[in-house]
Amino acid sequence: QVQLVESGGGLVQPGGSLRLSCAASGVFFPIVAMSWYRQAPGKERELVARISSGGTTNYADSVKGRFTISRDNAKKTVYLHMNSLKPEDTAVYYCNCYWSSRVYWGQGTQVTVSS
Repeated sequence: QVQLVESGGGLVQPGGSLRLSCAASGVFFPIVAMSWYRQAPGKERELVARISSGGTTNYADSVKGRFTISRDNAKKTVYLHMNSLKPEDTAVYYCNCYWSSRVYWGQGTQVTVSS
């Protein structure tokens, strides 16, 4: 059974930082590409960052230079390091992977950027 469990969200002031974590189980983690998505109220879910099994990364233009995605295969965990946070980064952040012909999502973690 595949499970993705996110953690690390919270309330942060503009300009602050957070690190999100997503622990995976039920997949052979080293060969799985992992992604972070986010969904703000009233908006569609959007791709934030992706990291391939080989470590190649891709970012949405809105977060380039501020967010960094990384992975620890030994811990079966993917991270999203978020710096210089802006109010428009406020959203529920979801971990995502594609495994055995299915797409899996975590339960999401709320990130609120506000003074």
